Amino acid sequence: MQLITIDFETYYSKTYSLSKREVTTEQYIRDKQFETIGVSVQVGAGSPQWFSGTKAATKKFLDQFNWADAAVVAHNAMFDMAILSWHYDIHPKKIIDTLSMARALHLQNEVGGSLAALAEHFGLGKKGTEVIAAMGMRRLDFTPEELAAYGGYCDNDVTLAYKLFKILAKGFPMLELDLIDLTIKMFSEPKIIVDTELLVKHLANVKHKKERLLSQALVTKEDLMSNEKFANLLIMCNVVPPTKISPTTKLETHAFAKTDEGLKALLEHENPLVQTLVAARLGVKSTLEETRTQRFIDIGNRGALPVPLKYYAAHTGRWGGTDLLNLQNVPRGSVLKKAMKAPIGTVFLDCDLSQIECRTLAWWAGQDDLVAAFDRGDDVYKIMASRIYGIPESEVDKGARFVGKSTILGAGYGMGAKRFMIQLAGFGVVLALEECQRIIDVYRSTYPRIPELWKQAQRALIAMMHDNTAPLGLDGIVVVEGSNGIRLPNGLYAKYPGLRIEINQDDGDKEIVYDSYKGKTKVATKLYGAKLIENLCQSLARIIVGEQIVRVSKKYPVVMTVHDAIGSLVPENEAATGLEFVEMCMRMRPAWAPDLPLNCEGGTGASYGECA
Repeated sequence: MQLITIDFETYYSKTYSLSKREVTTEQYIRDKQFETIGVSVQVGAGSPQWFSGTKAATKKFLDQFNWADAAVVAHNAMFDMAILSWHYDIHPKKIIDTLSMARALHLQNEVGGSLAALAEHFGLGKKGTEVIAAMGMRRLDFTPEELAAYGGYCDNDVTLAYKLFKILAKGFPMLELDLIDLTIKMFSEPKIIVDTELLVKHLANVKHKKERLLSQALVTKEDLMSNEKFANLLIMCNVVPPTKISPTTKLETHAFAKTDEGLKALLEHENPLVQTLVAARLGVKSTLEETRTQRFIDIGNRGALPVPLKYYAAHTGRWGGTDLLNLQNVPRGSVLKKAMKAPIGTVFLDCDLSQIECRTLAWWAGQDDLVAAFDRGDDVYKIMASRIYGIPESEVDKGARFVGKSTILGAGYGMGAKRFMIQLAGFGVVLALEECQRIIDVYRSTYPRIPELWKQAQRALIAMMHDNTAPLGLDGIVVVEGSNGIRLPNGLYAKYPGLRIEINQDDGDKEIVYDSYKGKTKVATKLYGAKLIENLCQSLARIIVGEQIVRVSKKYPVVMTVHDAIGSLVPENEAATGLEFVEMCMRMRPAWAPDLPLNCEGGTGASYGECA
């Protein structure tokens, strides 16, 4: 397969630019103002070829390359591949994104994600600045000299991207390259159709409902702006008000500021009244449901729905939403899901792994009785409830089972009684702190290998700080390699740079921290044994899902992934057999975990929201 590196230079202005937060990549590329100034293409290790001309001439230039049998390299490939696909109808066999590779290797945090920063870090050369002077200039505005200089700038970018790929590719897992390819193609080769007619009606209903909810709730401005009154409004909606530690008093207080993540998260609450109240508190004119619905309508009016996912967005390797369209957080039962339609002649197939983190944790910890229960298909939530309440499983009612389920899903990562009590209260289950502590104790005594794994992880953290190795879980699944981090089954690493012990300024206790990033700001993040296990279980689960995505894609196009679920399209006349195939793929045990019992649940429908 031939290696081709590519970079586009396009028109931009003060108001029409990707640097404007409200302008998305999809919107920018599909906008009427879009224009390719020029493109540079390099085949293998050869010299870059710059071309600038009309759209038809550019298409003719690009068509001379064998894209159908090429692996195409770009830095931030979501941008370049969408241009190649949407404007020139060119679809490479494989897509390689050096920005995504840098994320997987943790270079985006340690070095920076820009081509300039990565090139400088590896001593590859310097990125030019000619693009700055090109603001507001159409292709025909350039003099021949200016266009030649811009071509040199673009050629240099292609050379840097090629050199960067050659460095990052050393030892980079092939499976992960396949996932990068599939992730970019979910965006650059969109297939999901947006039902704009349904969404226009929905938007009108949402706006009307918001006005009605506020009037029916008899909420005043004073209710919204008073911390105590606003907290009571949330409590009446069965929502536990988010809290934080005040930097001035050092005491727990309401997290109701515009910058508080806990409050912003409630903008996505499943209860529309909660969304409306929080939006009003924040002074936002539109609820998230309104802005998201309008964004879907706008995209649908421009074409099929590109699914923008950031590969390796989280420390654990999981995907994240990007391009102002976070499909990872669309509520269950949302009209938005029903508006995501399969093309004519196909059906949408959505399949979700069952309890993947709980299964992985039990297996990795060596908690064989729990693993066996999962393998037999037993109701592990009823089993837990019977232990909690000392009753036969046959006598476990719906309420008791819910507590058992919450315990299995929540207590595996060291959750304490107070947090468990708050979590249950959020679902309308009110238990005393002492009762919550008893339940946590029952979980830990029932499955003792799991808390032992937390302790083992705590010892591993100490070993890593001294650049030593240490055992962690089942032998050989992950390998602690001192300051290098923890090697995962896919060959990538979980890294914790700057791992050290610091004194907590609030209570004077010693704690382990590492350097993480919020945006470009480096912050000390607390880490402990149970938290490390949570990170690694999420990483293992993500590897499992990744392997399954690649497996499913060999037969059916994968159009999205949300957490532990895979969305694909199958021919309408293959709906039943297609579902059987996908479920088979998602129940296959990884080669590195042949005794890990996996299960899944899927369905098909005309839309994403109708899969059942």
